[in-house]
Amino acid sequence: MTQKPLILAVETSGRTGSVAIALGAQILAEAALSGPMRHSAELLPAIHRLLDRFSRKPQEIEHICISVGPGSFTGLRIAVTFAKTMHLANAAKIVAVDTLDVIAANAIALTADASSIEHPAPSIENIAVILDAKRSQFFIAVYQKTRDERRETRDEIWEKVIPDALMTASQFLDKFARREKPIWLLGEGLIYYKDKFKADGIRFLDEATWYPKAEKVHLLGWEKAQIAEFADPLTLQPNYLRTPDVKETGKQRKS
Repeated sequence: MTQKPLILAVETSGRTGSVAIALGAQILAEAALSGPMRHSAELLPAIHRLLDRFSRKPQEIEHICISVGPGSFTGLRIAVTFAKTMHLANAAKIVAVDTLDVIAANAIALTADASSIEHPAPSIENIAVILDAKRSQFFIAVYQKTRDERRETRDEIWEKVIPDALMTASQFLDKFARREKPIWLLGEGLIYYKDKFKADGIRFLDEATWYPKAEKVHLLGWEKAQIAEFADPLTLQPNYLRTPDVKETGKQRKS
């Protein structure tokens, strides 16, 4: 029987980071960082605390799963740099997952247990993840529940019908508002801009689902690891979806 690999999952793409460790598919523990944008200061101590809790050493980590964006430029660089360092230090295999998929996994998990949704028995067949991309734009991906026609049971599956894209709120509403079936929104972009997305046919999932979590990074990463879909450490880069604003970076350095 093959021994289950020790896996570290790191989520630093959003405002509040988190880390998790797992044995194969089984999550052992997850820990959130103490507050917004504490990734640089708290990531390593949080990892060491989790490893110590289970009497494990960093060199025992075989897989490291990270979300690579889109998201915070600084947070994404931290995750990618850390993963490459772990690979160089002890040949840990890297699994890179899409941040919008990580957040969507929160909603997909809810649809598997309708009783846990705080709305009165909603039928959720369409979801969209919204992240703030600045300059009045948003990183958006859309997912739709469908049936797998390849199987006799026609099991329900989720399909990503619009991959990661940059849109304004009005562009999104032009496409998805006032449809026969509502679309449910989640994601950190709603924290300050929820009102921009209010329209007929638009619904909002509970705020507890809006944030990416290391647990879901592991969930999606483990699926990729099963088919040996590992990232190349030499070419791995954050998925910014667009390049950082050099002028804004320059201003920050002067301040």
